[in-house]
Amino acid sequence: MYRSRSERFDDLVLAAVAQLEARWEAELSGVEFAVEEVPSSDLPPDGLPSDSPDHVPLARLDPAWAETGDPARPARPARIVLYRRPLVARADGEDELGELVLDVVIEEFARLLGVDPQAIDPGYASDD
Repeated sequence: MYRSRSERFDDLVLAAVAQLEARWEAELSGVEFAVEEVPSSDLPPDGLPSDSPDHVPLARLDPAWAETGDPARPARPARIVLYRRPLVARADGEDELGELVLDVVIEEFARLLGVDPQAIDPGYASDD
């Protein structure tokens, strides 16, 4: 069966989330995961000036919205969006891409919970 690159990438995201489910099932149940090809040009990267030419975000964290009573802004769970093309461009091969996707999922989920990535996955090793 043929799977497109986009479908294979989606599979990597699902596999990364599945690795965290045993320990974080309750917390993950309130989070949506999505994939977009590239970041929107109108979203400045977190923590960097919007005119920083060298930074291309790999993911975005959209916090949950509470019910406001406004039908134009219904409640929405927290959402982690991974950007396929920037991630693919940073990886040398499918195995490295899978590791990078897992790292980004861990980092964004940790940011959502306000904890260190190693609290999410003790095997996480930052490159800092």
